[in-house]
Order: sequence, then structure tokens, then C-alpha cells
Amino acid sequence: MSADKNNLPRHIAIIMDGNNRWSKQHNNSQLSGHRTGALQARSITNYCVDLKIDYLTLFVFSSENWLRPKKEVSSLMALFLSVLQRREINKLHDRNIKINFIGERERFPKKLRDQMRIAEELTRNNTGLTVNVAANYGGRWDIANAAKKIAKKVQQGELTTDDINDELVQTYISMGNIPEPDLCIRTGGEKRLSNFLLWQFAYTELYFTETFWPDFSEKELDIALDNYAKRHRRFGMASEQVEN
Repeated sequence: MSADKNNLPRHIAIIMDGNNRWSKQHNNSQLSGHRTGALQARSITNYCVDLKIDYLTLFVFSSENWLRPKKEVSSLMALFLSVLQRREINKLHDRNIKINFIGERERFPKKLRDQMRIAEELTRNNTGLTVNVAANYGGRWDIANAAKKIAKKVQQGELTTDDINDELVQTYISMGNIPEPDLCIRTGGEKRLSNFLLWQFAYTELYFTETFWPDFSEKELDIALDNYAKRHRRFGMASEQVEN
């Protein structure tokens, strides 16, 4: 099966779940699932370039993931650093991919924050696929952070409470300047959003698969895209209005 090229989403978001369960299934070390998952993220990113998808948002590390065992968190930080090495970012840069990080990055080690900044600066002017990496990100944090910024503007007299509406909040929310996700894919069998892009997912189509992320291949993505192509998106309108 190949994806329906006539009805592709412009923006895909992925909750990459199931790395640890994949490791257990294969009797491998815990980190092996994350390493294989990182390779799969690279493969899916490159496939999205081939499909001419405009935006891809990957949920890499949630604000709740700090609650995991310290050894696993430390291993993940080391893996992030290896993925963000210059030679790896250069490969994405060579494919005209733009890298953008969303989330509260101050909690990360300085070396990792520096690598994030370097990746963003190197790819800033690229015009192909934009990859948004959600790291130390939470949907509730995102909304609260936008509210905090707006409250500060009101306090300074630059805005009034009457100015506050959906459109204004949108300008302060993460990725507020790009189209909201058309499709969210969650791997690993769980059927929840886990505090991911709560504001942005108002009309996003949701697709859940039992496949663990390290096994989520291009073929699996084609199946998800084919499922999306058959859906009838109404955005709150009646079917007849959409058709007309």
C-alpha cells in the first residue's frame, strides 16, 4: 500500500510511543528501544520529505518524562546529544529541512540547549519540511505559558482583557504561526493524547496503531495516511456545507 498522494495532510504530529515495550519484547536493554526509535524518527522524517509534507511535529520528551527513573532520563539526555551532533544535523540541513524546538528547554543541560540552538540557527532559512521537536513539552504548560505572556501584556497596558480571544491566544501558543496538525498518529497501542498539543488539536484527526514506534515503518505511515485520506473533515460544519 502507498499513500494517497492526492489527499495528504499538510502537518503531521506523532506521539512516538512504545520504545520500552519494544525493548522488553526483544529482550534488549531499555535504551536500545530509544536508539532504534531515534533511527526510525530519522527514516520517517526523510520519508515525509519525499512525500512533500510541509510540517512534522515529533513528541520526543514530555514534561512528565522527568518522573521516569534517573538512569533512563540520563540515557535519554545522552541520546539527544548524539542525535544533535553536527554531522547528524548536517544530513537534515542537506535535505533542506528546518529544525524547530518547542517546549521549556531551560531544564535541559546547557550542552544540550546549545546543540538545540545550533541546529535551529543552521537550518533557519531552509524551505523544505519543517520538523518541530517537542522536548520538555506539555500542552497544559503551553496554554499556561501563553496566558502568562498575555497577562504580562495586559499588566503593561499593551493589551486589555477585551482584546483576548482565540486569535490572540493563537499568536502566543507554540507553533501559532503555522497550520495546526491535520493528523496526529500515536504508536504503541495507547489511545490518549498524554498532554500533547492540547490547544492545537481542536480539529486534528487522530490515528492510533498497536505498532511500537521502533517498528513504525514507511509502510505503517502509508497505512495511516490512507486512513486519513478516507476521512471527511467538517470543522464543525454540516456535510453539505463542506461539499459546497
